[in-house]
This record gives sequence, C-alpha cells and structure tokens, in this order.
Amino acid sequence: MSTPPLASGPQGPRALRPLLDTVLEALDTGARARGGPLPAGGPDAVAARVREAVGEVLPDQGDPHALRALVHAFAEGAADPSHPLCAAHLHCPPLAIATAADLAASALNPSLDSWDQAPAASELELLVAAALAREIYGEPETRPGILAAPPARPAAPAGDLNEPEKHRRPASEAREPAGSGAAADVPEPGENCPAGKAPEPGDTRPAGDVHEPAENYPAGALRSVGEARRGAADCLVTTGGTESNQLALLLAREACGGSVRLVCGANAHHSLARAAWLLGLPEPIVVPAPAGTLDPAALDDTLTRLPGPLLVAATAGTTDAGLIDPLPEIAARCAAHGARLHIDAAYGGGLLFSTRHRTALTGLDAADTVTLDLHKLGWQPIAAGLLAVKDPRDLSALRQRADYLNAADDTEAGLPDLLGRSLRTTRRPDVLKLAVTLKTLGRGGLGTLVDQVCTRAREFAALVHDHPGFVLHAPPVISTVLFRPAGATDATVAAVRRALLTDGRAVLGRTRLDGRLWLKATLLNPATGPDDLAALLHLVAARRATLVEGHTPR
Repeated sequence: MSTPPLASGPQGPRALRPLLDTVLEALDTGARARGGPLPAGGPDAVAARVREAVGEVLPDQGDPHALRALVHAFAEGAADPSHPLCAAHLHCPPLAIATAADLAASALNPSLDSWDQAPAASELELLVAAALAREIYGEPETRPGILAAPPARPAAPAGDLNEPEKHRRPASEAREPAGSGAAADVPEPGENCPAGKAPEPGDTRPAGDVHEPAENYPAGALRSVGEARRGAADCLVTTGGTESNQLALLLAREACGGSVRLVCGANAHHSLARAAWLLGLPEPIVVPAPAGTLDPAALDDTLTRLPGPLLVAATAGTTDAGLIDPLPEIAARCAAHGARLHIDAAYGGGLLFSTRHRTALTGLDAADTVTLDLHKLGWQPIAAGLLAVKDPRDLSALRQRADYLNAADDTEAGLPDLLGRSLRTTRRPDVLKLAVTLKTLGRGGLGTLVDQVCTRAREFAALVHDHPGFVLHAPPVISTVLFRPAGATDATVAAVRRALLTDGRAVLGRTRLDGRLWLKATLLNPATGPDDLAALLHLVAARRATLVEGHTPR
C-alpha cells in the first residue's frame, strides 16, 4: 500500500478534493436513508446498523471504501439539527461557512500551545477574543482603567502590614463585613479576594504578582493576557460552557487567595457544582429560584449572612426554559457585599448580536467573567465556547512554564506565550470558524439569525396557546418553548416523547418545572417555518392520541 496522501502541503488540496466529493455524497445518501430528524427504531436498531456498517474496526487489511461506508452510516444514524423537527436541545445546525472554515483548520492542524505551531492562529485568536470581549464589556476607555493606580484604602489588617502596596487588591474590590453577628467569621476589608498568592516552585516572581504592573510582563506574555497595558477585557476559547464555568471558578479561587465559595441559584447549570467539586471548593450554597430565576432578595439574605470570599453565579439563558436571571439586581447585590460575579450566558449570550434582544442582557458587563457558547446561538460546529474575563490580570493564574513551549528567553524575545490562555495544552484552532463567521455575517447577519429563532419560538408558543389539546408553560424568553398535552399525566408526556424518538419523526426535549414534566422545543434553526411548527404540534397530538392512559410504553 502506498503512503496515504496528506491533507496539507502542496498536494493537500488535490488529495482532499475527491475525498470531499465522497464525503458530501455519503452525507446526502445517509440523510436520505434516515428520512427524518432521527434514525427510526431506537437505540438497539441504530446500534445494529452501525455495527453492520463498521464490521471489524481494525482489520488486517484496510478497506478503500471505508470513508464512503462509514460517513453514510454516520449520517444515516445521526440526529440532524438542521431538520426543522429536531428541536430538543441547545444543539444548533452549523452554518455552511463555519463548517467550511473548520475544514481548513483540520487540514492545517495548528496547535495553540506554542507560537511556532500556530503563528497566524495565535494572532487570530487574540483578535477574535478582543472583539467578543468588547461586545460584552465595551471599549476599555469607556470603563474604569483596570491598571490604573488603586484608590486610597484603609489600613491593612493584621498580617498584611508588610505586603507591598502594589500587591494588594484595591479597597474598592474588597468585600465589606457581612454583619456584626458573624464578625469573627468574616474577612476584614481587603481579604475577600487578595491579589497575593504563593509563588509556584521555581517561580522567581514575588508573591502577589498576580496583579503586577503591565510593565513587568515580558513582551510575549503581554500578548497572552489580552493587551493588559490598555486594561482590555479578554476572552479565552474553550470547548463549551462546562469548561468555561470551570475556568471561571478557577480564576475566582485564585483571585480570592486560594478559596472561594460558590453561591448559585437552584436554576444553575450542573457544571457549576461539578466545577466546585473538581476544584476542591466548599459545597455550593444554592439560592431559591422560585419562578425559574434566581431570587435577588434571597441572594441578598444569603450574602449578608455568609462569610467571604464568595462567587455568585447567575444565569442568562437557563437550559431548562431559556430564562434570564435579573442581572442588574444581582450585580447590585454582589457590589454591595463585595462578592465576585460570574454569569453563565452559554445560551443567552448570542442575544448580544441582536439590536432587538440585547437589552435582555443588561447587566452582563458587571460580571467578572462570562460564559458564552457560539455552538448554540452562534451556529458554529462544536466546539465553540468562550470565557470572557473583565480584568486580564486574573488570567495570570493560568501562567505556566514549559521550556519546550514557552522558554523564558523566547518569551522575553517576543514570542507569544500561549500556555496561559487555557488549561489545555494541545488546542485545536476553533477560532478560525468563529472569525470567518463574524467577518462574513457581521453583527447584523448574526443578529438577524437570532431574531428569526426568537420569532419562531413566539410563533410556536402562540400555536400551543391557541390549541385546546395543549398547555403552554409560559411565553418564551429566548427560543425555548415548554408545553404538554392537556390532561396528560407525566408518564404520558414522557411516553409521547419516547415514541416520537423511536419513530424518528420528531426530536423534543423534556424538563421538570413546577412539579410537572414538560415537553421542550428549543428552536435554533433559523430556516424553520410556520408550516414546520404546525407539523411538529400535529405530530405530538397524533402520537398522544395513539397512547392509552395507563398503558404507556416504556
């Protein structure tokens, strides 16, 4: 067997072209064989078809037709988010332009752990990160200078008297005591999120230089922390909301001197509690969310009685219902109590692109960190997550030295240091598809897509509301609609959903709110039309009619 052709290099395009034709044809034949949004037959039937197509995974002799056969099987057995009746999850249909850009990233295969593996990709990541950070936080000159001299502060508490002034966190960022009743447990002013921390082994930097002046950064390191000289907010590219939330907790822990307690609503994403566990943080404090959103009054009571340091996590677009916490009120409570604020906007962050809907995110810029997922309301192939960070000095907690990737003399000479931009070492250049999409569609084009899916959700909610056979939970806030057949038990609701999945005719999600089980339609396909919405509701009604109450299939 001759040496297989490579995807890049002078012969790469010529080698790829016929292979791409094969892939595109197999995608088409696979989708036709599937015939709907999901393969019919359920898990056992799908598994059997995949096993038959694959055969022996690692044969002694290769199969020249494997690409066609496996892509066909892959497409035939896929859930197709571009199908208008596939509406269960925050699982968007990717744009063709973004998918094409992703091909280039795969062919060139840069790795964003050192500049010499990703020269253009590293610069592109900085440009895209800065642009998206500005969407949240505005231009640096429109907000207080991050690297400006701190305001006058009260006398340092005992134990801090010998700490250099430049290593202390400004008094304006310190948490006030929670109240006289808990004075013994409450950190003094300035102790909630101290800047200083012990140096890593072998690190010659003085303790506390997490927030050292920008002038002390090597030339290459400056580029890795988001142009810190100008105090510009920054973004890190991640694999999605779970990684972004974990990073947010990590940065909060380090900014607060090695420990912080998470305070979040009962509506918060499960990844936040898991991140707290992974990072060895105290058990999170869960605040009631009686209407599906975090209650500011309950949060205020919680912050008043708890000792710091504290990190409050709010949500802009809950997974269950697409609800947005009252961000301005939450931000005000955090400011009053000196608590750090993280906002999980993995779902709702895409509203920033819409002139019509971005006001729903008022208060987002008050957060110290913000999670975004552009493989939701951004129509990107997975993965396309980001963590926006208001103060780029917080990113110095990620600084790491590995001589083969960011040797000190290389960094001093101006080679960008990329290790401080992620917890991962090898990193795919997911930024290329983001850059191509942003540049091709612009804010207006992305905003139009956002408006379209939000409009479709309102139209679907109106259909549900006007149909006597269904109950609408509430008008949608973003693009999620919760509904259920009128008079049905929870068992019937679950059975209807499973029957539609087994039929392969419609893909709906499920969630439990207000003590009842609801069907969930998450509308992320801008090509979905009114007839598709009517067809979806008709399918649910017809499938419910075939199920006899008390004899629901498992």
